[in-house]
Amino acid sequence: MTDFDIRPVADGGGATLADFIEVPWSVFRDDPQWIPPLKIERRDALSPKAPFFEHARWQGFVGFADGKPVARISAQIDDLYEQRHGEPVGYFGMLDAPDDQGWFDALVERAALWLRERGRTRMVGPFNLGINQDLGVLVDGFDTPPFMMMPHSLPYYGARVEGAGLTPATDLLAYMLKPAYEVPPLQRTIEKRYLQGVTVEPVDRKNLGDELEIMRDIFNDAWSGNWGFTPFTKNEFQAIGKEIAMITPRDFLKIARLDGRPVAFVTLLPNLNEAIRDLNGRLLPFGWAKLLWRLKVKKPRTGRVALMGVRREFHNTRLGPGLAFAVIHALRQPAIDHGLQDVELSWILEDNAGMRGIIESIGGTVSKRYRMYERELRS
Repeated sequence: MTDFDIRPVADGGGATLADFIEVPWSVFRDDPQWIPPLKIERRDALSPKAPFFEHARWQGFVGFADGKPVARISAQIDDLYEQRHGEPVGYFGMLDAPDDQGWFDALVERAALWLRERGRTRMVGPFNLGINQDLGVLVDGFDTPPFMMMPHSLPYYGARVEGAGLTPATDLLAYMLKPAYEVPPLQRTIEKRYLQGVTVEPVDRKNLGDELEIMRDIFNDAWSGNWGFTPFTKNEFQAIGKEIAMITPRDFLKIARLDGRPVAFVTLLPNLNEAIRDLNGRLLPFGWAKLLWRLKVKKPRTGRVALMGVRREFHNTRLGPGLAFAVIHALRQPAIDHGLQDVELSWILEDNAGMRGIIESIGGTVSKRYRMYERELRS
């Protein structure tokens, strides 16, 4: 391990946040599918002022070769996870390194040591940075670029992570769907029998804060029984919701109500990665103008359903699948009207048979597979 120069991200020494953010440019430089993230967005996400850090803390580590940043990993502790699950679990994430088992071993050990010193008994990841952000190691689907707010990996990552002593915990799936799908007869029957009194309307932008709080409440209820669940805080959801609203057409954000009561919601996002692919992470000097033109005039041809939820009380009822399909179907015509040719629905837990069945019934196919890993931390 001593042969690898790994330094903590710290003020006044070690590595800088800029070094940490720069690593993917070294690792992915020859990968035509990689899309450079916007560096300003990465700085904001890792800023102490980011809402995630109201309940979490992190430490980044950067590996150097010939004085240049070439590898990295982060370690995080999310207090909300322990409060909810009663288990002192630590996260790792943002793991990028060359195809060398030594780098992966050294990085994972540094993250594990940091977590172990803070009383963590198990490490899980990759989380970038929490469960409500992008997560997982891509293990299938390397031939297409990632959609916005989804991670990307090189084909050797999975084997290297397992070589570092981590074992698979669960798989997450991304589905691809053509907006102009045919509605299955079963869904039409469910609509007639069980969706009486259900309306699906766009979010009221004049009362965006209140509408976002409704969506957060539904999401936290809907996902509360899922693997690794940690609730969105109000500040987190308001921040991401307002950013989404800036780039998203009005009819891409929907709330379903049953006899006037909010019971489900869905968000469809234009795929920002289409618009930033050639900006090399920079918005200056001309990146802002290109981004705005591509979003407002040229418009992306792909989109992503990133957030969705149906209240938990309906999950094991006939109405539950109907509500899930209703909010997805409410996006069909807006997606077509805005020229979207493909929509990714991600991520979906592999064992979520109900949601997978709905998506597959309208022609959705698995396009990518992401894997989460875990490891016990022994003293």
